[in-house]
Parts: sequence; structure tokens; C-alpha cells
Amino acid sequence: MIRWLRYHQYALRIALRRLHSHPFSSLANIVVIALTLAAPIIGAAILASSEPLARQMSVAPELTLFIKADTPRAEQRSVLERIKAESGPVIAAARLLPREQALKSLQTDPTWAQALAALPDNPLPDAIVVTLADNSAPAKISNELAQQWRTWPQIDHVQLDSEWVRRLESLLSFIRWGLGMLSLGVALVVLATVFNTVRLQALTQREEIAVARLVGATEPFVRRPFLYLGALTGLAASLCAILLARLALIPLNTTLGRLARSYGMEWSLHLPDAASLSLATLVVAILGAVAARLSVTRTTRF
Repeated sequence: MIRWLRYHQYALRIALRRLHSHPFSSLANIVVIALTLAAPIIGAAILASSEPLARQMSVAPELTLFIKADTPRAEQRSVLERIKAESGPVIAAARLLPREQALKSLQTDPTWAQALAALPDNPLPDAIVVTLADNSAPAKISNELAQQWRTWPQIDHVQLDSEWVRRLESLLSFIRWGLGMLSLGVALVVLATVFNTVRLQALTQREEIAVARLVGATEPFVRRPFLYLGALTGLAASLCAILLARLALIPLNTTLGRLARSYGMEWSLHLPDAASLSLATLVVAILGAVAARLSVTRTTRF
């Protein structure tokens, strides 16, 4: 165990020495990878900051159930109680809206008052207004409830007052897919950059590797410093990318803050949580080590 730790300690020292011996090329590679990594981090920040805003804006997705004209008031209350009993966990409130109350509400609006005054009687149906509880998929739940309620004999029509919620969910879904594709492209960039960097390092030290092999160095012993080199490059690039993303959010938040306040809202972009950033950093370091492993597989064999 002690010998194994010494081998890895030696490999880490060699990797750090190689980074230090070529500061400009090492820094250039780290900056290139960091700039590439900063893009999905900013995208993740936008997505993570938009989802709470969407929940804040959704306030109360509603469904309006228009009741058939010949339905007695007692049966209407029975339908209301059935809705509360069967859909209790997913709805925040449900209330009966008599046609007389709906008419009075519209008559207070100057836009409708004159038109309604010309009608001989009340054209509005009785209705039940259902407000959904806050959840992660309001569009899906509202569609399922609407399909269920449309089959009830007392219900004439179900109107979903949350079309914009579906559009917002579609937009967020598109951003997630785009962010996933961008992350895949970034992973390929990391692999290619580290692969070429480690390959050039191995080629420039070809004679040193040959001498080490002659005196009995094993293949894992020769490769191990390059693996650490790839992992360290990925780690440094990840930390640099997080810093760049954090700096980029400062002017973005200034502009978005003014825009949000003009609509009476508070909105700012923030980086993903520390656990997500730590996991992403670990993944990039592993990708760097994998790229280094692929690069030195053929280069260090003589």
C-alpha cells in the first residue's frame, strides 16, 4: 500500500513538473477548455434560474368546467365535491361559479358592460373553477384532469387556462436538450484537446520514456504521470470555467435585473449548486484522464 501511494505521489509530482515546464502551452490549453466549459455552465445557470421563475409566474394554472344548462344546483355541488374528493392532492382549490355571479363580474368591466346590457338574458353557463396545486408538470396534470372531466355527464366543456404553461415547459425542455447536446460537444472538445496535448508531451519525451523502459519501468509506471497530467488539466480548466462563468453572470444580472424590475419581478441568474459543480468538475477530470490514457496507449509503446 505504501509503495502504491509512493508511485502515485511520484506520478503527481512529475505531472505538476511537466505543467510547470511548459507554462504557456499548458495555460493555453487550460484556457481553451475553460472557455468551452463556461458555455454549458452559463446555460445551466439560465435553466436553473428560469425554473423557479416559471413556478413563480405560473401562480395558479386553472381549469374551468362549464356545466350543462339543465344541471340542478344540488348536482353541481355534488360534482364539486367529487372533484375535491378524487383530485385533492393535485388541486389547490375548487369553487362553484354561478352564472349570476359570473355575469355581475363581467358587468363591472366597462368593456363588457355595454354588450351585456343589450342581451335579453344571461348567456353565461354555471361553471366550476379548479386551481391546480404547485407542481413540476402543470401542463401534463391539467391535460389528464381535463380528459377525465370531459367524460362526466354534467360537464359540457373544459377550458384549460394554462396554454402559456405548456409553452413555457416546451421552451424549458428545449433548453435542457440543447444544454445536453452542448455538454456532449464540450466533452468531445475536452477529449480532443487533452488527447493532443498529452500526445505531444509523450512525443517530446520519447527518449526519456525509452530509457525508463530500458531500466525496467513498467507500462503503467510510464503512463501514470500522463494520466495525472490529463486529470490536472481538466481540473484546472473546470475551476477556471466556473470563475469565468461567475464573472460573466455579473453584467448579465445587471441587465436582467433592470428588465425584470420593469415587469415588477426580481430575477437574477446564479450558478448551479455546489454539488452539481463538483460533480461536473470530477467528470471533466475523469475525461482528461481518459483522453490521456487513450493518447499514451500507442505513444509510449516501443
